[in-house]
Amino acid sequence: MELIGTLFPHVVAEPDVFVDALVQTLQMFFTAVPFWFVLGLFLGMLLSVTKPGGLLESTPVFELFDKLINVCRSIPFVIMIALLFPVTRLIAGTTIGVDGAIFPLIVGITPFFSRQVESVVNGLNHTLTESAQAMGFSPIEIIWHVYLRESIPGLARVTTITCISFNAQIAVIGAIGAGGLGDYANRYGFERNQLDVTVAAVLALLVFVTIIQTVGSLIGRASQH
Repeated sequence: MELIGTLFPHVVAEPDVFVDALVQTLQMFFTAVPFWFVLGLFLGMLLSVTKPGGLLESTPVFELFDKLINVCRSIPFVIMIALLFPVTRLIAGTTIGVDGAIFPLIVGITPFFSRQVESVVNGLNHTLTESAQAMGFSPIEIIWHVYLRESIPGLARVTTITCISFNAQIAVIGAIGAGGLGDYANRYGFERNQLDVTVAAVLALLVFVTIIQTVGSLIGRASQH
């Protein structure tokens, strides 16, 4: 404890502030992840099956969502947060704090994850789909039994990548009013010139990212066949 107090004096002086910031980061992460995972999985699968030559080819649907995702991905996250203020206030009742961060975080990361899912599904061996069609599988059955099940290792990999990128967005939105480790490092570290606070926030994020990477790797290896 003495060593920690020496290395991180300002953190130890106000431990509750650090713990609250860590809890806020975890709240934003675990609240938003299920939403963008489901939405991104759906949109990525939709793009894959409706593309030209896809299982359920539909040019209007593909073009609509393809362009929409491209537009959303082209907007810097900080600008998107500002653009979404009216909608965020309508949905969450506030644009600050953890509650005000969830909606922008979901909107900000879903297009990225959708493209990752689309890439994974498009990379599947086409003979699997052809074999399933020859066996009389319906499109829904092919999506479930072939696309989703055969994509599990790839989906585990891209979900891990997205979760790590998502942490960066949490830090950004935290620094502009949402709380969390980003806000903690900015207000208590940068603005007060307390380097140990910034280092503590970085170390906490590194530990969290390492856990995410480890879990993702384990799931990927367990589902490989």
